[in-house]
Amino acid sequence: MSDLALALRQVRFENRSFWRNPASAFFTVVVPLMFLVILNALLSGDTTRVPGGVTSLSNFYVPAMAALSVINACYTSVAMSVSIAREEGLLKRIRGTPLPGWAYLFGRIVHSTLIALMLVAIVVAFGAVFYDVQIPGKTMPAFILSIAVGAAAFSALGMAIVSVIPNSEAATAIANGTILPVLFISDVFVRLNDPPRWLAVLGDIFPVKHFSQACQTAFNPFYGGSGFEWADLGVIALWGLAGLLVALRYFSWEPKA
Repeated sequence: MSDLALALRQVRFENRSFWRNPASAFFTVVVPLMFLVILNALLSGDTTRVPGGVTSLSNFYVPAMAALSVINACYTSVAMSVSIAREEGLLKRIRGTPLPGWAYLFGRIVHSTLIALMLVAIVVAFGAVFYDVQIPGKTMPAFILSIAVGAAAFSALGMAIVSVIPNSEAATAIANGTILPVLFISDVFVRLNDPPRWLAVLGDIFPVKHFSQACQTAFNPFYGGSGFEWADLGVIALWGLAGLLVALRYFSWEPKA
Protein backbone atom coordinates (compact mmCIF):
# COMPACT_ATOMS: atom_id res chain seq x y z
CA MET A 1 0.00 0.00 0.00
CA SER A 2 1.08 3.57 -0.62
CA ASP A 3 1.85 5.84 2.33
CA LEU A 4 -1.28 7.87 1.59
CA ALA A 5 -3.44 4.74 1.63
CA LEU A 6 -1.89 3.74 4.96
CA ALA A 7 -2.61 7.21 6.36
CA LEU A 8 -6.25 7.05 5.28
CA ARG A 9 -6.53 3.56 6.71
CA GLN A 10 -5.17 4.88 10.00
CA VAL A 11 -7.92 7.53 10.01
CA ARG A 12 -10.49 4.74 9.60
CA PHE A 13 -8.87 2.75 12.40
CA GLU A 14 -8.88 5.74 14.79
CA ASN A 15 -12.52 6.40 13.99
CA ARG A 16 -13.50 2.77 14.55
CA SER A 17 -11.58 2.66 17.85
CA PHE A 18 -13.33 5.84 19.01
CA TRP A 19 -16.85 4.57 18.38
CA ARG A 20 -16.04 1.18 19.92
CA ASN A 21 -15.54 2.98 23.23
CA PRO A 22 -19.14 4.12 23.78
CA ALA A 23 -18.53 5.78 27.15
CA SER A 24 -15.81 8.02 25.73
CA ALA A 25 -17.83 8.76 22.59
CA PHE A 26 -20.95 9.59 24.61
CA PHE A 27 -19.27 12.13 26.88
CA THR A 28 -17.30 13.64 24.00
CA VAL A 29 -20.60 14.46 22.29
CA VAL A 30 -22.53 15.39 25.43
CA VAL A 31 -20.06 17.73 27.17
CA PRO A 32 -20.42 20.76 24.83
CA LEU A 33 -24.21 20.30 24.75
CA MET A 34 -24.25 20.05 28.55
CA PHE A 35 -22.38 23.35 28.87
CA LEU A 36 -24.69 24.94 26.31
CA VAL A 37 -27.82 23.85 28.20
CA ILE A 38 -26.51 24.76 31.67
CA LEU A 39 -25.25 28.20 30.68
CA ASN A 40 -28.46 29.06 28.83
CA ALA A 41 -30.54 27.80 31.76
CA LEU A 42 -28.59 29.84 34.30
CA LEU A 43 -28.72 32.99 32.19
CA SER A 44 -32.11 32.49 30.54
CA GLY A 45 -33.50 35.75 29.17
CA ASP A 46 -30.23 37.64 29.60
CA THR A 47 -28.71 39.64 26.79
CA THR A 48 -25.20 40.67 25.89
CA ARG A 49 -23.70 43.54 23.96
CA VAL A 50 -22.05 42.66 20.69
CA PRO A 51 -20.65 44.89 17.95
CA GLY A 52 -23.68 46.64 16.52
CA GLY A 53 -26.20 46.16 19.33
CA VAL A 54 -27.60 43.85 22.00
CA THR A 55 -28.53 40.22 21.37
CA SER A 56 -29.60 37.08 23.20
CA LEU A 57 -26.92 35.18 25.08
CA SER A 58 -27.79 32.13 22.97
CA ASN A 59 -26.26 33.90 19.97
CA PHE A 60 -23.08 34.13 22.02
CA TYR A 61 -23.00 30.65 23.55
CA VAL A 62 -23.68 28.62 20.40
CA PRO A 63 -20.51 29.78 18.56
CA ALA A 64 -18.59 29.81 21.87
CA MET A 65 -19.47 26.15 22.50
CA ALA A 66 -18.62 25.36 18.88
CA ALA A 67 -15.16 26.81 19.52
CA LEU A 68 -14.93 24.82 22.77
CA SER A 69 -15.79 21.62 20.87
CA VAL A 70 -12.89 22.18 18.47
CA ILE A 71 -10.46 22.97 21.28
CA ASN A 72 -11.46 19.90 23.30
CA ALA A 73 -11.25 17.55 20.31
CA CYS A 74 -8.13 18.96 18.65
CA TYR A 75 -6.04 20.17 21.60
CA THR A 76 -7.02 18.43 24.83
CA SER A 77 -7.87 15.03 23.36
CA VAL A 78 -4.85 14.95 21.03
CA ALA A 79 -2.47 15.97 23.81
CA MET A 80 -3.79 13.37 26.25
CA SER A 81 -4.19 10.46 23.85
CA VAL A 82 -0.79 10.86 22.17
CA SER A 83 0.98 11.35 25.52
CA ILE A 84 -0.61 8.25 27.00
CA ALA A 85 0.18 6.21 23.87
CA ARG A 86 3.81 7.33 24.04
CA GLU A 87 4.25 6.46 27.70
CA GLU A 88 2.64 3.05 27.18
CA GLY A 89 5.25 2.34 24.51
CA LEU A 90 2.71 2.27 21.69
CA LEU A 91 4.42 4.99 19.66
CA LYS A 92 7.77 3.23 19.97
CA ARG A 93 6.26 -0.02 18.69
CA ILE A 94 4.53 1.79 15.82
CA ARG A 95 7.90 3.17 14.73
CA GLY A 96 9.03 -0.42 14.29
CA THR A 97 6.22 -1.25 11.88
CA PRO A 98 5.91 -0.41 8.16
CA LEU A 99 3.41 2.35 9.05
CA PRO A 100 5.11 5.73 8.49
CA GLY A 101 5.26 7.89 11.59
CA TRP A 102 3.56 10.81 9.86
CA ALA A 103 0.70 8.52 8.81
CA TYR A 104 -0.02 7.62 12.44
CA LEU A 105 -0.04 11.27 13.52
CA PHE A 106 -2.07 12.15 10.44
CA GLY A 107 -4.67 9.58 11.46
CA ARG A 108 -4.86 10.97 15.00
CA ILE A 109 -5.18 14.60 13.90
CA VAL A 110 -7.61 14.03 11.04
CA HIS A 111 -9.82 11.86 13.24
CA SER A 112 -9.86 14.56 15.95
CA THR A 113 -10.70 17.18 13.32
CA LEU A 114 -13.60 15.08 12.00
CA ILE A 115 -14.95 14.64 15.53
CA ALA A 116 -14.65 18.40 16.06
CA LEU A 117 -16.60 19.12 12.88
CA MET A 118 -19.30 16.68 13.97
CA LEU A 119 -19.55 18.37 17.38
CA VAL A 120 -19.77 21.82 15.80
CA ALA A 121 -22.63 20.65 13.57
CA ILE A 122 -24.45 19.15 16.57
CA VAL A 123 -24.02 22.29 18.69
CA VAL A 124 -25.21 24.60 15.90
CA ALA A 125 -28.22 22.39 15.12
CA PHE A 126 -29.08 22.12 18.83
CA GLY A 127 -28.95 25.89 19.18
CA ALA A 128 -31.17 26.39 16.14
CA VAL A 129 -33.79 23.88 17.32
CA PHE A 130 -33.96 24.66 21.04
CA TYR A 131 -32.81 28.29 21.31
CA ASP A 132 -34.03 29.78 18.02
CA VAL A 133 -30.51 30.73 17.00
CA GLN A 134 -30.46 31.64 13.33
CA ILE A 135 -27.95 29.64 11.33
CA PRO A 136 -26.08 32.26 9.29
CA GLY A 137 -26.13 31.99 5.53
CA LYS A 138 -24.06 34.94 4.35
CA THR A 139 -21.32 34.42 6.95
CA MET A 140 -21.30 30.60 6.89
CA PRO A 141 -18.16 30.41 4.65
CA ALA A 142 -16.32 32.55 7.20
CA PHE A 143 -17.54 30.33 10.05
CA ILE A 144 -16.39 27.18 8.24
CA LEU A 145 -12.98 28.71 7.51
CA SER A 146 -12.62 29.79 11.14
CA ILE A 147 -13.42 26.25 12.32
CA ALA A 148 -10.93 24.75 9.84
CA VAL A 149 -8.10 27.12 10.80
CA GLY A 150 -8.83 26.61 14.50
CA ALA A 151 -8.86 22.82 14.16
CA ALA A 152 -5.50 22.82 12.37
CA ALA A 153 -3.91 25.26 14.82
CA PHE A 154 -5.09 23.55 18.00
CA SER A 155 -4.10 20.13 16.64
CA ALA A 156 -0.58 21.47 16.12
CA LEU A 157 -0.58 23.00 19.61
CA GLY A 158 -1.80 19.69 21.04
CA MET A 159 1.15 17.91 19.44
CA ALA A 160 3.48 20.62 20.73
CA ILE A 161 2.33 20.29 24.35
CA VAL A 162 3.02 16.54 24.18
CA SER A 163 6.72 17.40 24.15
CA VAL A 164 6.50 18.92 27.67
CA ILE A 165 4.24 16.28 29.22
CA PRO A 166 6.57 14.05 31.28
CA ASN A 167 4.35 10.98 31.71
CA SER A 168 0.83 9.63 31.24
CA GLU A 169 -0.20 10.52 34.82
CA ALA A 170 0.49 14.19 34.10
CA ALA A 171 -1.18 14.24 30.68
CA THR A 172 -4.70 15.11 31.85
CA ALA A 173 -3.53 17.70 34.37
CA ILE A 174 -1.21 19.51 31.95
CA ALA A 175 -3.60 19.38 28.98
CA ASN A 176 -6.51 20.76 30.99
CA GLY A 177 -4.37 23.07 33.12
CA THR A 178 -2.94 24.84 30.09
CA ILE A 179 -6.32 25.47 28.45
CA LEU A 180 -9.00 25.89 31.16
CA PRO A 181 -7.72 29.19 32.64
CA VAL A 182 -7.41 30.63 29.13
CA LEU A 183 -11.00 29.64 28.30
CA PHE A 184 -12.32 31.79 31.15
CA ILE A 185 -10.57 34.95 29.91
CA SER A 186 -11.29 34.36 26.23
CA ASP A 187 -15.05 34.94 25.76
CA VAL A 188 -15.95 31.26 25.86
CA PHE A 189 -17.66 30.58 29.19
CA VAL A 190 -18.14 34.25 30.15
CA ARG A 191 -18.75 37.27 27.96
CA LEU A 192 -16.19 39.86 29.08
CA ASN A 193 -17.73 43.14 27.95
CA ASP A 194 -15.60 45.43 30.12
CA PRO A 195 -12.71 43.44 31.66
CA PRO A 196 -9.69 44.98 33.41
CA ARG A 197 -7.09 46.17 30.94
CA TRP A 198 -4.48 43.60 31.98
CA LEU A 199 -7.01 40.77 31.61
CA ALA A 200 -8.04 41.92 28.14
CA VAL A 201 -4.39 42.12 27.05
CA LEU A 202 -3.67 38.67 28.49
CA GLY A 203 -6.62 37.20 26.61
CA ASP A 204 -5.50 38.84 23.36
CA ILE A 205 -2.12 37.10 23.57
CA PHE A 206 -3.54 33.58 23.32
CA PRO A 207 -5.36 32.09 20.30
CA VAL A 208 -8.51 30.98 22.15
CA LYS A 209 -10.04 34.47 22.33
CA HIS A 210 -9.33 35.13 18.68
CA PHE A 211 -10.85 31.78 17.74
CA SER A 212 -13.98 32.39 19.81
CA GLN A 213 -14.43 35.89 18.39
CA ALA A 214 -13.96 34.70 14.82
CA CYS A 215 -16.73 32.13 15.36
CA GLN A 216 -19.01 34.64 17.13
CA THR A 217 -18.83 37.13 14.28
CA ALA A 218 -20.67 34.69 12.02
CA PHE A 219 -23.59 34.56 14.49
CA ASN A 220 -23.76 38.31 15.14
CA PRO A 221 -27.20 39.36 13.79
CA PHE A 222 -26.01 42.96 13.38
CA TYR A 223 -22.96 42.12 11.28
CA GLY A 224 -23.32 43.18 7.68
CA GLY A 225 -20.06 41.93 6.19
CA SER A 226 -18.86 38.56 4.99
CA GLY A 227 -17.77 37.49 8.50
CA PHE A 228 -14.08 36.94 7.79
CA GLU A 229 -12.00 38.12 10.75
CA TRP A 230 -8.63 38.08 9.05
CA ALA A 231 -6.70 39.55 11.98
CA ASP A 232 -8.05 36.89 14.37
CA LEU A 233 -7.43 34.13 11.84
CA GLY A 234 -3.88 35.40 11.37
CA VAL A 235 -3.16 35.17 15.11
CA ILE A 236 -4.62 31.65 15.24
CA ALA A 237 -2.54 30.58 12.24
CA LEU A 238 0.65 32.00 13.78
CA TRP A 239 0.05 30.05 16.99
CA GLY A 240 -0.58 26.94 14.92
CA LEU A 241 2.66 27.45 12.99
CA ALA A 242 4.57 27.93 16.25
CA GLY A 243 3.03 24.74 17.63
CA LEU A 244 3.97 22.84 14.48
CA LEU A 245 7.59 23.99 14.69
CA VAL A 246 7.82 23.00 18.36
CA ALA A 247 6.29 19.60 17.62
CA LEU A 248 8.69 18.96 14.74
CA ARG A 249 11.67 19.91 16.88
CA TYR A 250 10.87 18.25 20.21
CA PHE A 251 8.34 15.48 19.57
CA SER A 252 9.56 12.11 20.85
CA TRP A 253 8.32 8.64 19.97
CA GLU A 254 9.81 7.04 23.05
CA PRO A 255 8.74 7.32 26.70
CA LYS A 256 10.62 9.89 28.69
CA ALA A 257 13.11 8.61 31.20
